[in-house]
Amino acid sequence: QVQLVESGGGLVQAGGSLRLSCAASGRTFSSRTMGWFRPAPGKDREFVATSSWNGRTYYADSVKGRFTISRDNVKNTVYLQMNSLKPEDTAVYYCASGAGSYTVTRGYEYDNWGQGTQVTVSS
Repeated sequence: QVQLVESGGGLVQAGGSLRLSCAASGRTFSSRTMGWFRPAPGKDREFVATSSWNGRTYYADSVKGRFTISRDNVKNTVYLQMNSLKPEDTAVYYCASGAGSYTVTRGYEYDNWGQGTQVTVSS
């Protein structure tokens, strides 16, 4: 079992940046796919970005070129660098881990979730 704790959320003006962190406990972090998700209208949780165990990444079209996911398998931490933030990026951001491919974007295929961190972007 992997336990996940997010941090780094906050209030920022449009065009600004934030860096989210997700610290994981457990011995299997380095072998698992990690992802960031956020709620979306009509959906459970919308995929934002994923990282394979060896750093391959995958992004939703809405954040491509603005957000960067990275991971440090020594520190058991995954990051989400968010630049050029827009008001529509406002959401609670959840970190998740799963055993599947980094191309898996459906939230129900991830079996460990953090409690979420709030990101608010003002216009």
